[in-house]
Amino acid sequence: MGFLDISNVTKSYGKTEVLHRVDIGVEEGEFLVLVGPSGCGKSTLLNMIAGLEDITGGDISIRGRVMNGVHPSKRNIAMVFQSYALYPNMTVGQNMTFGLEMHGVPKPERDKALTEVAALLQLDKLLDRKPGQLSGGQRQRVAMGRALVREPDVFLFDEPLSNLDAKLRVDMRTEIKKLHAKLKTTIVYVTHDQIEALTLSTRIAVMNDGYVQQLGTPKEVYDTPANIFVATFMGSPAMNIIPAQVAMQDGAPHAVLTNAAGETVQLRFSQENMVDWVGRDILLGLRPEALTDPEGADRKSQNIAALSNPVAVAEPAGSDTFVTMTLGGRDVIARLRADTSVTPGTSFDFAVNMEKAVAFDPETERRIPA
Repeated sequence: MGFLDISNVTKSYGKTEVLHRVDIGVEEGEFLVLVGPSGCGKSTLLNMIAGLEDITGGDISIRGRVMNGVHPSKRNIAMVFQSYALYPNMTVGQNMTFGLEMHGVPKPERDKALTEVAALLQLDKLLDRKPGQLSGGQRQRVAMGRALVREPDVFLFDEPLSNLDAKLRVDMRTEIKKLHAKLKTTIVYVTHDQIEALTLSTRIAVMNDGYVQQLGTPKEVYDTPANIFVATFMGSPAMNIIPAQVAMQDGAPHAVLTNAAGETVQLRFSQENMVDWVGRDILLGLRPEALTDPEGADRKSQNIAALSNPVAVAEPAGSDTFVTMTLGGRDVIARLRADTSVTPGTSFDFAVNMEKAVAFDPETERRIPA
């Protein structure tokens, strides 16, 4: 049993089921991110953990205690909202300690908690200000501080960075990550931003249409996606999905596809299990960084294949150059080193890291196990 257990949980509105048999166990000190597109059910699940939404079926437990029907104030959880939800007429210090005051915590204890948390979040010089006098990042820290002073069992974050500009989002991501590393708190964090999910989490639950599509570490979700939805949702740019067929060549299974000129290209698989798929259609998954220039290829890989193909578009992006080409009749993106010399309309010699390739069943769209 985990520290936070979500067991066979469903949620229905009338006859419409919006969450389908969700099973997630969260260990103490874990940072679980629920990620997925709008309407996938992630915020609904978070609200059910908080007690803001009723559970239709299954159980949610914290520290072995079933929380079904328990009032939010009795769950010992703290929630950080997208909107910050600060009282505009109160100072920063009053906002942070208001919950403690409502729970009857003596003033000396409130003041001690406030001093410690304000120092931790670098808010000690802002305690007498009102929220209207703060920047977006400062307000977010106040909202986090209000949660931290309570020392709850579980912290719940509901898209807390979505109102911030791009640079501030990156800064706050770093602050939240450092905070978790220091305090070892148990966090469940909702976002639609897959970069946030990959950088913050110890584990990710990728959700779509009310189902958990995959639960795993960031590396597992990124390198071995359970299905095409996960493959294309996680990662920026997304994983390339290329129609191909499996054939035997020189005693090894190869992915057979066409280049921009319609010519046949063969790329040897590293996975021996692909022998079972000889003669069958697949969808070949390649991350953009697995398609690069020869000098930028992974030196540790034992399976780098050469691929010559015309370049359609080149996009310098500072630290990288992204190239669009055609493979298998689809647009495919490659990630090259920033200083790579490449000219649209001409052929380029790519290096394909087939150790990073994954294959999907075109009928079920699920990954073919290695």
